[in-house]
Amino acid sequence: MTRSSFPPIQSIPVSAIVFLALASLLVQSPSAVLAQETYSKGQSISPAYEGWEQNPDGSFNFLFGYMNRNWLEEPDIPVGVDNSFSPGPADRGQPTHFLPRRNRFVFKVRVPADWGDKELVWTLTANGETQKAFASLRLDYVVDNMIIASETGALNAGFSTPASRANTPPVVFLEGDTVRSATVGQRVTLVATVDDDGLPRVSTRTEQPDTSDAPPTLSARQLRPPSRITVAKVNGLHLAWFVYRGDGEVMFDPFQVKVWEDSRTGGNSPWSPLWRAPPVPEDMRWEVGVTFDRPGTYVLRGRADDGGLYGDTQVRFIVAPIS
Repeated sequence: MTRSSFPPIQSIPVSAIVFLALASLLVQSPSAVLAQETYSKGQSISPAYEGWEQNPDGSFNFLFGYMNRNWLEEPDIPVGVDNSFSPGPADRGQPTHFLPRRNRFVFKVRVPADWGDKELVWTLTANGETQKAFASLRLDYVVDNMIIASETGALNAGFSTPASRANTPPVVFLEGDTVRSATVGQRVTLVATVDDDGLPRVSTRTEQPDTSDAPPTLSARQLRPPSRITVAKVNGLHLAWFVYRGDGEVMFDPFQVKVWEDSRTGGNSPWSPLWRAPPVPEDMRWEVGVTFDRPGTYVLRGRADDGGLYGDTQVRFIVAPIS
């Protein structure tokens, strides 16, 4: 179209000018528009049904996660009218403390072999908005290790290798009792060991020399722009503790790797660009110090993650006030 074929600017309706301006914004700066859809607090949480798996005894596990639309706010929603399952018991082991953003495959609910075509519904209300997740045994929701690795970003969709197909989830063993007592301000130590098959293998070609003034060495993958629009995750065995239930501030020492999908650079998350797993202890024993800032009952969960698959353990603390 030649320049003379455009109508004079005076003849273009105001509504058309506004439309063109919005279209230009979408084309030229999608990040500016997306930035308006990110929030630090005040947004809802969507429960998510991730799929089902069958147990050796014929029973089934329904797998659930959630999407907390806030980047900073971590709501505490106790089991009850705002956080419940139906039919049956309202408490099915779901979290009551919700970490930011997308959290996949957070917990499982076991149902009997004769469950049939019924639905199990998780209802969650956060910041005044109620949302539900509906779990059923539909065949298109069946989950296996390859689907978990793909959904969490360790594999591209539809892609696998002999190593990824041979990978088994790490197993976590908590040392000591699963129910413990503590006092506000008291530092307690958690120790867990991890049994892992060493898969998927992590390349050591980009490890840093043991010197503080050495320049960083980055792999070609780390320097390459993202090649897919889905979440991408870095492989590397690690164990991270987080608050699963409990209304209070919990301090972890050392600072724990995030178990939620923080894709920002420097986010200390396997989904963050340039992230590397911390060194694995030689004896496979991870120690972490925990301090509580207020009394109450807490459930802390430890997740061992090799990049593709995961294994969980947890401990319940009854925290008393300072006497």
